[in-house]
Amino acid sequence: MKLDPKSWQVPEYKINEFFKKRNKYSLITPVLNEGKRIKDQLQKMKKYSKMVDIILVDGGSTDGSTNKTFLKRQGLRAVINTPRGQSVQMRAGLAWALKQKYEGIITIDGNNKDDVSAIPLFIKALDEGCDYAQASRFLKGGKHKNTPSDRIFFNRFVISPVLSLAAGKWYTDTPLAFRAYSKDYLLHPGVKPFRDIFQRYELLFYMTTRANRLGLKSKEIPTTRNYPKGEVPTKIVGWKKINDLLNIFKIVLGFYNP
Repeated sequence: MKLDPKSWQVPEYKINEFFKKRNKYSLITPVLNEGKRIKDQLQKMKKYSKMVDIILVDGGSTDGSTNKTFLKRQGLRAVINTPRGQSVQMRAGLAWALKQKYEGIITIDGNNKDDVSAIPLFIKALDEGCDYAQASRFLKGGKHKNTPSDRIFFNRFVISPVLSLAAGKWYTDTPLAFRAYSKDYLLHPGVKPFRDIFQRYELLFYMTTRANRLGLKSKEIPTTRNYPKGEVPTKIVGWKKINDLLNIFKIVLGFYNP
């Protein structure tokens, strides 16, 4: 697939690059004021920086968690500063990574809930020709701890079934952002992820549904996700939950298809 950046709708962003490209794949983590959570996660991820180039996409953190000196010590390749918005930040990160000629891109949340030891499994999936790999705590071999009961209900009985219907393939844990995309998937003319229509979580949900429909190779990978006891790190609250659910049903109806 050919790059055509001129047609992409990507927010303005600023790059702080610490190292040159060293690996075949990159790992993108969007963050916004994750504090100690992202610091702890990056320290865990550091051991994988020789296998995958780690890129942080910061939507305007003001809590000091994205201090450049600290990030460089954790083996990050770069930090990208963008306007906030999960899909906005992801479009900037994915666009830059593709321009850097990575063959595949892994993504993961920055709230320290996902077990980063699964990173090699996503690298292996990309090496084996997988175009879309989705993490799952509910797949055999996956685990989860302290997950709020409402999250389990909406995930298992609403979000995953609905997005699986749109995908034409059963996925057990579609809300997880721990996943991998091949370059061919991101550049496929039937996907077109670089559009301003994607602002919040629409891109995350949309990308679940296109790979199988386009005849590309996809799979789930068992992973572990642990919520901290007594705390639910999330930015999806109030009316935003309703809006995100409405967007999921719009995806089923093909609203975001090119």
